[in-house]
Amino acid sequence: MSAAPSAASAPAIAPRGAARALAALLVGVVFGAGLAIAQMTDPRKVLNFLDLTGRWDASLLFVLGGAVAVAFVGYRVVLRRAKPLFDDAFHLPTSTAIDAALVCGAVLFGLGWGLAGYCPGPAIASLGLDNPETLWFLPALALGAFAQRWRARRASRAGS
Repeated sequence: MSAAPSAASAPAIAPRGAARALAALLVGVVFGAGLAIAQMTDPRKVLNFLDLTGRWDASLLFVLGGAVAVAFVGYRVVLRRAKPLFDDAFHLPTSTAIDAALVCGAVLFGLGWGLAGYCPGPAIASLGLDNPETLWFLPALALGAFAQRWRARRASRAGS
């Protein structure tokens, strides 16, 4: 009979990986709570914000303004560091091109948001709120993400 592996030989989660996962969980909980408090998980609230000629609800402008302010300050503070806490480098976009793929993606995102009243973050956050629309929206979101990755892989293979 072989002895059970000792604690020293058993694979352990790297402390840096565990810290990264804990940080991601904490940020996700704070983000989801903020979306819920701001009522962005309620598609009617979002659709009323998008309905400029009907029952327009401007209250989400405060949510958008708060997000822009936090991002503005946060980027300036964080990017002063040589590298992130839990990674070797910052992973920022390198392209500044406004091309057909970007415009089409933005249009599709906007259409989806306008039709469903959800964007990805609020849709995921609303899973626990018994909104049956998310059971339709999230699989469609996953399918779109899969299709984009498939298309990008095909394009990169064709280019190489």
